[in-house]
Amino acid sequence: MITSKIISNGILRALATILIITVALYFLYTIQTVIVYLCISLLLCLLANPLIQFLKNKLKFSNSLAATIALVLFILAIVGFIFLFVPLIISQANNLSLLDTQSLQRQFMETERSIEAYFNIQHVDLNKVLKDSKITSLIDFSYFTVFLNSILGFLADMGMGLVSVFFITFFFLKDQDSFKESARKILPDNNEDKIINSITKINHFLTRYVIGLLLQLTVVFILYLIVLMIFGNKNAFVIAFLCAILNIIPYIGPIIGTTLAGILTMISMIGSDFQTEILPRTIYVLIGFLLVQAIDNNISQPIISSKSVNSHPLEIFLITIISGITFGIVGMIIAIPVFTMVKVILKEFFPDNKIVSVLTERI
Repeated sequence: MITSKIISNGILRALATILIITVALYFLYTIQTVIVYLCISLLLCLLANPLIQFLKNKLKFSNSLAATIALVLFILAIVGFIFLFVPLIISQANNLSLLDTQSLQRQFMETERSIEAYFNIQHVDLNKVLKDSKITSLIDFSYFTVFLNSILGFLADMGMGLVSVFFITFFFLKDQDSFKESARKILPDNNEDKIINSITKINHFLTRYVIGLLLQLTVVFILYLIVLMIFGNKNAFVIAFLCAILNIIPYIGPIIGTTLAGILTMISMIGSDFQTEILPRTIYVLIGFLLVQAIDNNISQPIISSKSVNSHPLEIFLITIISGITFGIVGMIIAIPVFTMVKVILKEFFPDNKIVSVLTERI
């Protein structure tokens, strides 16, 4: 018989459960930066694990030495990535320093007159409009200070993030065997097999995902490079590499890469005729990049991403968008690996749940 006491106890338990879940989610939200660091460190461990095993098993290196070598290689890769763009920055700076401003102004005025004549637009004196509107009096120059401070803050956060990630990664690599042994000791006996199976499957799927992502970026890089070389773009290799790396950011990265390629193409041709050289070549490069994106979005990305983690493309799209809204760009990058980990754990522990069985039927 259901009494008022049973009902009230059930309501209290439900409210307590909701409260605990809310507090847990809020706590996870407040430490989202640490969670991101841990996820990135785990991905780096997956990349470095084959090298670690080779150094330990074949060359008989100690755990500390193997982890140090792997970490040094990661640091060298980042430093090499930075120095790869030094020639690009120098060449673009030289283009700007050699800029004939008077010639560029004449080209701009001629282009403006051509557009006005073509579309039958009445001539607009921009200088007069700016003076009459007194727009300079409306500009708050304090925004420049805020912008500069935000850049410095971003660089400081980036430096702290790199140090934190490398610190965590070092100990993950160095003590991974002891972590596994400690985990075995503290795991409940009735769930030990499930947890070990989950870890094994997660490692398998994330390794496939990383390999698939590298394969996708390689395909995009080659296609970008072909487009830039066809139209004689200077620093084609560096620009194609940078734009391919930006593809790590789902959906937004390709847009940024295409815009960046168009800007760098225009800057590299400063001093040439705008109508006959700069504008047509920039348009051709943009069209080429859009074609590459069409190939990537409709062929390589769905096949590689979906097959590597055994998820439906719609699942990947929705979880990426939700993660981007919640955690920003970093959330979009780690969305698929984290979602895959959650699916594996749910299937291992709740295989009979109908919702879980539907979500994980591909795993």
